[in-house]
Amino acid sequence: MAVNVIRTGGCLCGAVRYQVQGEPYISGLCHCATCRKLTGSPFSATANWHLSQFQMTGEIQTYERRSFCPTCGSRLFFLFEGGVELFLGTLDAAPNGIEPAVEVWTIRREHWLPVVPGAISYPENPSEL
Repeated sequence: MAVNVIRTGGCLCGAVRYQVQGEPYISGLCHCATCRKLTGSPFSATANWHLSQFQMTGEIQTYERRSFCPTCGSRLFFLFEGGVELFLGTLDAAPNGIEPAVEVWTIRREHWLPVVPGAISYPENPSEL
């Protein structure tokens, strides 16, 4: 694991900033109805880090445990016990070098979207993730 890698990100207006250290322990795409609504797109691209790898500054608000900037409305991350799931589009660097390892809810994938080479596909949400 590359512990020296530090990635930074934040919201559109800059009021909320974060950094994660090291590589994520999982990354992927989700095509479920909730992720579609959250992102306004056909899927979400996220990656998860342990909470000990995450730091944040600024004020956030949450809706159903999903955090966003109260000023500009940017959806940023999902905090859960021991971890954080970041929306990859909120990272400063693009491309960010994080490839999807899994793809979930593929039964809802748009027919025009290609399968991600090398990613493990699940038709719905697997219990082991």
